Amino acid sequence: MIRRREFIAGLGSAAAWPVVARGQQPAMPLVGWLRAGELSRAEYLAAFRQGLNELGHIEGRNVKIELRNSEQYDRLPEFASEFVRRPVTAMFADNLAAAVAGRAATGIIPIVFAIGGDPIRDGLVTSLSRPTSNLTGVTFFVGELLSKRLGLLRELVPKADLVAVLINPTNPNLQTRLQDMQVAARTMGLQLFTVNASNESDIDIAFAAMVRAGAAALLVVDDPFLGSHREQIVALAAHHALPTSYFNSQFVRDGGLMGYSDDRSESIRQVGRYVGRILKGEKPADLPVLQPTKFELVINLKTAKALGLTIPETLLATADEVIQ
Repeated sequence: MIRRREFIAGLGSAAAWPVVARGQQPAMPLVGWLRAGELSRAEYLAAFRQGLNELGHIEGRNVKIELRNSEQYDRLPEFASEFVRRPVTAMFADNLAAAVAGRAATGIIPIVFAIGGDPIRDGLVTSLSRPTSNLTGVTFFVGELLSKRLGLLRELVPKADLVAVLINPTNPNLQTRLQDMQVAARTMGLQLFTVNASNESDIDIAFAAMVRAGAAALLVVDDPFLGSHREQIVALAAHHALPTSYFNSQFVRDGGLMGYSDDRSESIRQVGRYVGRILKGEKPADLPVLQPTKFELVINLKTAKALGLTIPETLLATADEVIQ
């Protein structure tokens, strides 16, 4: 039985792939994309394909791609094992939980990850410059991004002494995220009020709790589950008049106040390029872990006005996109 919001589908024109005997390499390379959270947005799929295309790999012509996606982290090991049985030629692990599941399932099949944490601290690689394993990829070092987002929120709402933090308690990055935020908050003289949400009803309860606590602003911590409930979170932030900082720009385009993140499409294009290089024979151990060089700040001016906020000119001047 497939749970609601879970999605298992092949990408491309084929509805089903030929059965491949165990241990036999498919005639056409098969790339497995493993992730938790909402379905990959069209621009992410396009970015991944673009990266592959730059190395001469065209989906449906000389490479196949399949996606395994679940809103719940606990199904990722099952999907990773399925990819190993197929077997896929390479795997794209689209968050830390997916990378951990892939690493547990195979020490042979190349895995290219896109994660928000420190891959050394998370035990994925021993070195950024020379991973020395079957894993490599892109890391966003979200701890630094969280500090930046908290600072931007403080600049936008300078009188906010108590900031609510919305997290998913099942996220494998939870403890490091909390530690990073506490360090940043202390340097800014802020108090944090942490609230948990791992299902739809939790989100409603979390907002009620932060309002009762008197939180003057909200920071939503990066998480696939929270990303898949973007509309609900944006609507509740508007309803409770909470200035909120989000972890990607789509929240802001959907009516959220402010988002600061890496250019995720560019990072996923780089993942596609790495997968393409691996399909040409390079080894993950020889491909250094990449870090993004481009970040984007997006502000929704309409939402700011609805909240009675005046965006400082200095902040507007640094924004990459201002939504009127």
